[in-house]
Amino acid sequence: MLNRSPMPDKSSGFTLIELITSIAVLGILLAIAAPSFNRFMRNIEVRNAAESILSGIQRARAEAVGRNTNVSFTLSNDSSWTVSVVAPAAQIESRPANEGSQNVTRTITGSATITFNNLGIIANAEPLQQIDFSAEGSNRPLRVTIGAGGNARLCDPAGSGPNAC
Repeated sequence: MLNRSPMPDKSSGFTLIELITSIAVLGILLAIAAPSFNRFMRNIEVRNAAESILSGIQRARAEAVGRNTNVSFTLSNDSSWTVSVVAPAAQIESRPANEGSQNVTRTITGSATITFNNLGIIANAEPLQQIDFSAEGSNRPLRVTIGAGGNARLCDPAGSGPNAC
């Protein structure tokens, strides 16, 4: 006699209640994670803005040594910056303001221009000394400091350890 296989279960998928429960749990998890993700994104914007300006300062210093002439780094009010040879005037590199983060606040201490001589040492009398970076929603401000010799450094003003200012 032929064996009949037992009837398969009626449903092998999800019930509507299981689906609604899963979506509710996912929604709760996303609501909990959203503020942390927003803070994470603001911290990244602060770091990108600080690293962009730090690389511009380091580029100006390297160009001054490499070209054996005075090179200046100029930071504008709208956060764009330019690296240029002082005499004869020639632009080396420029970054527009819209390339960086629009949400980051920059506070400049000193002049907005720093000039390096052919030895990579600061040549102007009132140079750029430091730039503080912060953003609303961020919990990690950063600072770019320029030493008397011309070396630029990115540090954490609120931190401790090797990255502290």
